[in-house]
Amino acid sequence: MTPHVSEPEITADVALCLPDGRLDPDAVGWSRAPLHDTSGVGRGLRGLGRTKRWEYWAVVTPDHVVALTTSALDYAALHQVWAWDRASGAEVDAVAIAPLNRSATLPGRLGAGPVRSSTRAVAIAVDEEPRGTRLRARTSRVDLDVTVARPAGRELLGVVVPWSDRRFQYTVKDVGRPAAGRLRVDGVERALPAGSWAVLDHGRGRWPYRAAWQWGVGLGRGVDAAGAGHEVALQLGGTWTRQGPTTENGVFVDGVLHKIHDELDWTFDPAAYTAPWQVRGERLDLAFVPAHDRVSRTQLGVVASSTHQCFGTWSGWVAADDGSRVTVDGLDGWAEDVAQRW
Repeated sequence: MTPHVSEPEITADVALCLPDGRLDPDAVGWSRAPLHDTSGVGRGLRGLGRTKRWEYWAVVTPDHVVALTTSALDYAALHQVWAWDRASGAEVDAVAIAPLNRSATLPGRLGAGPVRSSTRAVAIAVDEEPRGTRLRARTSRVDLDVTVARPAGRELLGVVVPWSDRRFQYTVKDVGRPAAGRLRVDGVERALPAGSWAVLDHGRGRWPYRAAWQWGVGLGRGVDAAGAGHEVALQLGGTWTRQGPTTENGVFVDGVLHKIHDELDWTFDPAAYTAPWQVRGERLDLAFVPAHDRVSRTQLGVVASSTHQCFGTWSGWVAADDGSRVTVDGLDGWAEDVAQRW
């Protein structure tokens, strides 16, 4: 476990980039709200092909998981709607890849404008409304219309990870927001059951050609030493932040972020992803038991990706900023292992 004791908290609006497109040193740190203006990402000629922008939403229900991706990768745009039926194990997947970025609309700041995937195979619309964030998606087999509530006082985790002044990433992880609406898969429509929730992964940056990461998310109930119950959400990362001054690790207790400044130790078997995983640090000790492995591989010449996103449950304990522990058992969520050449 590697400590990152110098992580500054960002508490005021800041531009991610300098006028020439390089990283603004004042933007490096983490925040509890989306304070970074990322409209300068991609400015300047250096690093052409390295700019990556995306909006990923996952809607988690007792019956289904649905994931929406709108992304612009400089040389291509990738759009995806994926749905998994928990009972049958069936997956429905629609992917559209278009040259350049014209089919993707992504705002320069989180929530500052609409998100759109505009292709015949995949259509996605994300809009901020008074009730929350409205997610709509359509493919030949899936139709989703969901509103993700924005509870007052609920915090998120924003973090800037710098590899250099020309390679850096700003990410926002917003975990566990309540979701309501409808989902239709293969003509069967249903309302989202009570207890449904959503996760946002918002990314803007300039990446190296090769990258790898782990990402873990969970939501459920925990109990403190006095026996009181709490909502607990997990936001756990690995590998991709190891060489930098910041991490994307945090625990949310009743909607309040408790930032973890250390790298975490991830243990899993790449030859058997459905075997139990372990994630440990000074402020948490968690076991993850997978129930389903979503496997995705792409090989397009110099561009390639490999993803194992395992859905299952988390158990163990986490510690708040004051050191108090909350025991968790059966938090719903996922853990993934990803390798990219892009």
